[in-house]
Amino acid sequence: MTGGSKNPQGSSSRRSFCYALRMPFSGARRRRVLTDVELYEYAVGCLARKMRTVAELKRLLRLRAEPNEDGALTVEAVIAKLKEQKYLNDSRYAASYSQYRQSNEKFGRRRVVTDLKAKGVHNEVIQQAVDATYENVNEEQLARQFLQRKRLKKPQNERESARVFRMLVRAGFCQVAIFKVLKRWDVGDEVLTALSSEGEESVSE
Repeated sequence: MTGGSKNPQGSSSRRSFCYALRMPFSGARRRRVLTDVELYEYAVGCLARKMRTVAELKRLLRLRAEPNEDGALTVEAVIAKLKEQKYLNDSRYAASYSQYRQSNEKFGRRRVVTDLKAKGVHNEVIQQAVDATYENVNEEQLARQFLQRKRLKKPQNERESARVFRMLVRAGFCQVAIFKVLKRWDVGDEVLTALSSEGEESVSE
């Protein structure tokens, strides 16, 4: 009898416990909408912590503004004020970003262009900043510095050569510079031909 008996109270307690565990996840609260003044102060704080593009800051502000036309107008007003006060400047951001990625991380030109586009910077601003940063840069030498930074050594076989090639493509270097690096490492022409086809396919995608 005791083995087959049920405990309704215990079953109810378990259901209540499980429900209590689910509660924090089911009732996610929306962030408090900020007033005009608070939204401006929030924007200044965001810029104080980290440089941002106009598009990046707009995305953050929209999350804290009224989800209607008035909120959109407030966001645009805050952005305009920050530009006027020179707290927000995509040209300055692009120049600083390009310089850092080139001198510190040793990335190639194409990678910097791609990243800035993803951040919402206009093409003309990107072109001007990247041209100035990479004007006197030897791309082959920069590619070697990138590999040194990643502590990559001379490839010993076709598989290792392909790994180096793909890493340099992702880092934003053109095939001409990449092949110069690989040739100095005595990578054979057959391997380079195969890698060239692979590079063309990735560009077309």
